[in-house]
Amino acid sequence: MTTEVTVGLVGFGLMGEVYAGRLVAAGFAVAAYDVDPAKAERMAQIGVRAATLTDIARDCDPIVLAVFSTDQVEDVVERALLPVAAGKIVICTSTCDPDRIAVLGARVADTLRFLEVPVSGTSAQVRAGDGLGLIGGDAKIADHAAAVLDALFPRRFHIGEIGDGGRAKLAINLILGLHRLALAEGLVFASRLGLDPAAFLKVARASAAESQVMGTKGPKMIANDFAPEGRVRQTLKDVHLMLDQAAKLGQQLPLLQINAEVLQACVDHGDADLDNAIVIEEIRRRRQ
Repeated sequence: MTTEVTVGLVGFGLMGEVYAGRLVAAGFAVAAYDVDPAKAERMAQIGVRAATLTDIARDCDPIVLAVFSTDQVEDVVERALLPVAAGKIVICTSTCDPDRIAVLGARVADTLRFLEVPVSGTSAQVRAGDGLGLIGGDAKIADHAAAVLDALFPRRFHIGEIGDGGRAKLAINLILGLHRLALAEGLVFASRLGLDPAAFLKVARASAAESQVMGTKGPKMIANDFAPEGRVRQTLKDVHLMLDQAAKLGQQLPLLQINAEVLQACVDHGDADLDNAIVIEEIRRRRQ
């Protein structure tokens, strides 16, 4: 790759910084914006130019969104991109309300080439190229953005229309969150039965109970390493999106409700910005 293409990046949190690193490594020039101006120093350290939203809308194509919420996506697209970025590709990687993102996609379709591509995987997995992109939108637009998508998500699926990527992400994260909670509960149970948790984890990973979560979160739980790769507050936000979707469908999700309660307890204990593996601490706290 050459650096003739400048990719815009809006949001420089955990995942945004990982995206920037992968894009720079692939040979792209990257201009990034974050609401926290202090992040400009970190941008410079990894070869990213700090820019304003107006700069990005005017100068960059594609533009990658890595902000926290649906509200923020709508605000950036409608306030900053629509007036300036006509005809450009906008790749929304945030986990959003799928109904609202579908409406937004339809609303901007005459002006922007909009894709939603939420990612399944921790920031560490995405950094290693193991994140799974879930594409919702026009496959032709995805083809035009293939070089950037290759850099961000070497593994990806085209799910369907705008909104469908987010729906798949929510369903995947429901399963993932329950695996994480079950692992935490199993590790605490094994430990209190007198088993060495590290040795037990090796056995569990060789058993019929094995899941990818055991590799990504098991060592962190055992080491009490809660440096964030997926923050509790982000996970809880996504859980509420799942519950909202289920309520619209008239679907009860009893295990997800328990997961929501555990995550909220972690927030209440001051753990909102720590890794979601810290659910094991809440399980440890729950004694008769």
